[in-house]
Amino acid sequence: MQKAFLQAALSGLLLLAIPGCRTSEPEESETTPEKTERHFEWSVVIHGGAGDFANANYTQSEEEAYLFALQTALDTAVVNLETGQSAVDVAEKVVAMLEDCPLFNAGRGAVFTSDGTIELDASIMEGRTLKAGAVTGLRSIKNPIMAARAVMDSSRHVMLSGEGALTFAKSQGLQEVDNTYFRTQRSVEAYFKAKEKKAAEGKMGTVGCVVLDKNGDLAAASSTGGMMLKEYGRIGDSPIIGAGTYADNKTCAVSCTGHGEFFIRAAVAHEISACMEHGGMTLKEAAQYVVQNKLVEMGGAGGIIAVDGHGNSVMEFNTPGMFRGFARSDSTSGVFMYKTE
Repeated sequence: MQKAFLQAALSGLLLLAIPGCRTSEPEESETTPEKTERHFEWSVVIHGGAGDFANANYTQSEEEAYLFALQTALDTAVVNLETGQSAVDVAEKVVAMLEDCPLFNAGRGAVFTSDGTIELDASIMEGRTLKAGAVTGLRSIKNPIMAARAVMDSSRHVMLSGEGALTFAKSQGLQEVDNTYFRTQRSVEAYFKAKEKKAAEGKMGTVGCVVLDKNGDLAAASSTGGMMLKEYGRIGDSPIIGAGTYADNKTCAVSCTGHGEFFIRAAVAHEISACMEHGGMTLKEAAQYVVQNKLVEMGGAGGIIAVDGHGNSVMEFNTPGMFRGFARSDSTSGVFMYKTE
């Protein structure tokens, strides 16, 4: 399935061939406030990064490839959730699929550091126990999200970095690849273009998944190649619990994407949860406040996906676009790129 997923994503299949795919935003798909007392047996939301897509000059075939990749990942999540798999298992599996897809800035296709290498970060958290795992600075583990899951399940720690993270991941039997595996022609071209302009230009393409399963458990997972031309061992928000990833069954599960420094300063993922737990906000209200007010006031650009304990979901962003999609047990679903006009 993984091989077929990669081939199809790169082929730019027509949107009309995607079952359940929508080309415009539904009125109530992205935000369903808890005040309506809607409850869903399960719910899943994914993202593939946020950014200024209007200036990215995507061709129609490229847009179709992105939407197909998102839809395929969602379809996998739906099948697994319907069969009763746990939220954390589904979140890990979906993010691993997106890591394997060369369209996104996570795993294969990730952006380059200033010295021409690729360093990968990931984190995962489950809402029932508040257990979490994270890795930073990996250069040769094929699926960083699996390493993060191993840290959560098989170590005493929450975050491992660099050589220590690599040693641990290898001890867990995770697949190792040469750093060149993560390169694609597009990422190489973007690297040299950015170096010429001496600016971190790459498109933001962090990936993430948040899930509510049939048992009522929440989970969140995020993975990224970080910022184009990052220096000095820079670490963004994606591997930091509370900044880029958070899950608590009492409130919500959140995965973030955007300019990581601002998400770290605002502790965005945890802040949304705190606004719900201590401020009495709905998920929609909390997400809008943090992303559209707090982040904007700081100068931060990006977005979040989140789901609460009832399955209500949000996909909130303050950039011109965000690769995103959702599916719920009431058979509603959709994949999108741009803001609603």
